Amino acid sequence: MRWIAFLLVLALSGEARAEEFLLIPEDNPKPVYPPALQRAGITGDVRVRFTAHADGSVSKVSILQSDHPDLAEATRVAIAQWRFKPWVVEGGKPKEQEVIAPMIFRYDSDLPIHINQWLKELRCRDFNEVMANVPESGWLDASAFHYTRAYLSNAFSATSLSNERRLELIAKLNRAVPIIVRQCSSKPTSRFARFLPEDLRKLL
Repeated sequence: MRWIAFLLVLALSGEARAEEFLLIPEDNPKPVYPPALQRAGITGDVRVRFTAHADGSVSKVSILQSDHPDLAEATRVAIAQWRFKPWVVEGGKPKEQEVIAPMIFRYDSDLPIHINQWLKELRCRDFNEVMANVPESGWLDASAFHYTRAYLSNAFSATSLSNERRLELIAKLNRAVPIIVRQCSSKPTSRFARFLPEDLRKLL
């Protein structure tokens, strides 16, 4: 999930002169992407407002806008835990600072560069080795399926697929997971992509 690494805000001094004021993160856990939304391919943005205090603590967390209530809750929980490097209230630095920040829920950016090529070349025998110790309840979260959903959600695919169509394909993939796992298990020399739904396979 993409998120804010640091926040640069404008603090007004007593003379109403704008100065650059840097909030330095010390402990800023990123929001947890709700697994059910990630599996379903649901992405979204959240705008959150909070107050940072000179002792580094955070209060008054409120959601200004959110594309999904679960994303809003994940953001609220994370921001409430945030801590910044304390600062001395002097030289125009305020005792507290209101911040408005975006949180962007997308698939991880640290995926294989040519993810579609990786998926097309993945052999069932390698897939089977990974799945051997994964309980059926965890099949949906296997890397091959996660990467397939991520490919459908990346910038390139997003320009050629409507969001409705993208979510439809991800739902079809998720329903097909048990069949794909069993087919790969019975045909270890085949490629993983062979057993993907046809309309999804054509997009790789």
